[in-house]
Amino acid sequence: MIEDKAIFLKEVADHISELPFHRFLGFNADSFDMEKGCIRFEMREDLVGKTHFKILHGGVIATILDIEGGLILILDGAWRSETASSANPFTLKGGTIDLHINYLRPGKGKRFVASGAILRRGNKVAVVHTELRNEQDVLIATGTATYLVG
Repeated sequence: MIEDKAIFLKEVADHISELPFHRFLGFNADSFDMEKGCIRFEMREDLVGKTHFKILHGGVIATILDIEGGLILILDGAWRSETASSANPFTLKGGTIDLHINYLRPGKGKRFVASGAILRRGNKVAVVHTELRNEQDVLIATGTATYLVG
């Protein structure tokens, strides 16, 4: 069973690392902490929204929290995966229905971590709460999202 879990986590990490938008954001398998269900990333110049203040762009924050919500659902098994073909071996069923972000503080920091938890999972939809914190554990933003899972 542990071997199956390790294989599953590797497949998930490989899949989410290959998505074009994740690559554009600079994410790779090392960005995703599969055991804890977190996304970790460093501040980069191309993620800045206000150059004078050097803070994360609000769209980047929303994107990270949405990706984190999806990661939590994948790891929980709420988004079921199927083998589609050898060219695309990992296909997820589901998607974001609604996303609400609370920007609590400016996105200042050198390193960030997004985490989340499922609030409710039904047969058709799931609701996930996410948070983004910097390296000093300052809460930058929270998100609540509803996802189609069935």
